[in-house]
Amino acid sequence: MEQPHIRSFVHRRGHITQGQKEALSTVRDKWSIPYSQTLLDPAIAFGRTAPVILEIGFGMGETSEQIALARPQDNFLGVEVFEAGVGALLKRIEASSLNNIRIIQHDAVEVLRHMIAPESLAGVHIYFPDPWPKKRHHKRRLIQPPLINLLASRMAPGAYLHCATDWEHYALQMLEVLSAEPTLVNTSDGFAPRPDYRPLTKFEQRGLRLGHGVWDLIFRKR
Repeated sequence: MEQPHIRSFVHRRGHITQGQKEALSTVRDKWSIPYSQTLLDPAIAFGRTAPVILEIGFGMGETSEQIALARPQDNFLGVEVFEAGVGALLKRIEASSLNNIRIIQHDAVEVLRHMIAPESLAGVHIYFPDPWPKKRHHKRRLIQPPLINLLASRMAPGAYLHCATDWEHYALQMLEVLSAEPTLVNTSDGFAPRPDYRPLTKFEQRGLRLGHGVWDLIFRKR
């Protein structure tokens, strides 16, 4: 019997635009992969063989779109649960004529357990996950040892795990959790410089202007 896990989301009722609704109804089947308890074959899902980068929680897809445009040689698998976010990224995929993004709308932990083969991922992106700032809610944070252990098992040797947050306390927790995973090694002495492939979002630019920090962590699989 599987153990309970920290879900990669919390149910919230969010606003969804008409454009997002239209994308969901017209092109979801074109770019989305239904969740199932069988291993995904990326070559079939993407129609080609290329390194697969998993993104957990892509929000409205702004960063996902820009990275996929800048790295056409890679396949990007985005996992998100919220309809508005999925609809927004579907719109971006169509507007930018992207062929290297696929979406699974489901809990990321279950996707990792059942759909991602061991040692198959070339990279993982987790950008600005919910910080759950109140101390009593810290246990709900996504970056916890069981998830990182599961993620590491799905990463190929040499694959990278890139996290980013604008909450310093969460950044320190991430650093502690990632450093404790024996199969991962930090690529920097502590936090990493933001790599060129991760663009600054409008939200992040506004925060930096206000003096808020952003912390990146990049670890590699041994």
